[in-house]
Amino acid sequence: MTLTERYTRPADLPARIPVFPLRGAILLPRATLPLNIFEPRYLEMIDDAMSGARIIGILQPILADDDDQESPLDKAAKLRSVGCAGRVTSYQELDDGRVIITLTGITRFESIGEAETDKPYRIMSVSYDRFASDLTEGLGEEFVDRKNLLRVLKTYLEVNRLKTDWTTIQRASNEFLINALSVMCPYGPEEKQALLEAKDLRSRAEVLVALAEIDLASNGSSGSTLQ
Repeated sequence: MTLTERYTRPADLPARIPVFPLRGAILLPRATLPLNIFEPRYLEMIDDAMSGARIIGILQPILADDDDQESPLDKAAKLRSVGCAGRVTSYQELDDGRVIITLTGITRFESIGEAETDKPYRIMSVSYDRFASDLTEGLGEEFVDRKNLLRVLKTYLEVNRLKTDWTTIQRASNEFLINALSVMCPYGPEEKQALLEAKDLRSRAEVLVALAEIDLASNGSSGSTLQ
């Protein structure tokens, strides 16, 4: 059963979920995020998730620019209000005690409160209603300017001397391409959050293009061919 078949409406998801506050990381519907889990608090979170709904929320913390923490130790640290719930779709235990998992995105959520718990990790009460359309696979793909997106992506890869399987990219659906690129792109927390909170695929693609063009311009590449 695919995630789209398993979760068809907000009521299919738990109202309270454990969250992994991770700076510079987002998740989006049907995109994947590999995670290397080694901290005891998050190893316990994964154990609990695997014995339950297998759902974890990815939510960025709000940290000062000079704070280099990836995941704040303080449970009182402020978190963003919008994140994305994902299901653990791959799980591997390593001999050194680490766990490697893959989260596959289901839908975005709004945090509406934090549950009081003695767990070492944080559990949030969430609402999926605002993002119910995330549960419809491929919604809005036809409104994406795919030609321009691919043109900008190709230029970005060439300028940064990055290799990729272009044939696979060309075959990918608009939704998979946009969401996967948004999850993987090497931008900062604010840019990542803008991609996460974009209202639809077309808007997210436009943010991706704008970020790539800014990056190209800063590297001295002419943006005239990208329009």
